Amino acid sequence: QVELVESGGGLVQAGGSLRLSCVASGGIFGFTMGWYRQAPGKQREFVASITSGRDPRYADSVQGRFTISKDTAKKTVYLQMTSLKPEDTAVYYCKKGLVNPSWGQGTQVTVSS
Repeated sequence: QVELVESGGGLVQAGGSLRLSCVASGGIFGFTMGWYRQAPGKQREFVASITSGRDPRYADSVQGRFTISKDTAKKTVYLQMTSLKPEDTAVYYCKKGLVNPSWGQGTQVTVSS
């Protein structure tokens, strides 16, 4: 059974917006949930994370443009991406937990200039 399923990726022009979703079959209550991305030829990097009772965290490169949120009842974490840039092009992965985390299979985001 696949634990995490991402969706919402696609092709968008620079300046556009996308919203990614990550559904966790086992739920998200009590877990730190995060979004990471990996561009071709680069290492996977942190994008954003959300933990109950704490302020969301963002990478400097997306601060002010991306917003992470969650709906515990729907077992879903979202990443709203605005003012997209070509350098945001990557496969975006959802991560559940900090110790022995689960990863989704990723969703491709391509931003054209």
